[in-house]
Amino acid sequence: MSEVTQTVKELITPILDSHGFYLYDIEFVHEGKSWYLRVYVDKDGGINIEDCALVSDELSEKLDTIEPDPIPQAYFLEVSSPGAERPLKKPQDYENAVGEYIHVSLYAPINGEKVYEGTLKELSDEELILTVNLKGRIKDLNIPRKSIAKARLAIKF
Repeated sequence: MSEVTQTVKELITPILDSHGFYLYDIEFVHEGKSWYLRVYVDKDGGINIEDCALVSDELSEKLDTIEPDPIPQAYFLEVSSPGAERPLKKPQDYENAVGEYIHVSLYAPINGEKVYEGTLKELSDEELILTVNLKGRIKDLNIPRKSIAKARLAIKF
């Protein structure tokens, strides 16, 4: 974790705790000519725009009072929900997704496919079991965790 994201994590934790929110992720990225500090927050039942504005205001105020400035370059602060199709990055993200419909991209094909969508049925340190619909047949697919390139929640149509 970079110094900037670590500093922001320390600053934002008490803010989130005081409102019953939790931190999902922090990114400090350079895109084009601009820097972006993106803070993804959530709460049970989902976060709304007013919650994000509240956190943005309180975090911005705290960041402005620190000397020396922990982020000397100009940047845009974005506070938002991780979204309905949020990425699964940390072990806790996967644990929270058990029983949910997810999208999984693999490094190498399993049964000839590199992308699967299905319900996350079970999870262990070594693999996950995904209930998928393969050509009209419902099947449990064991996917080694080390084979997963990316995973996220998905919306089932």
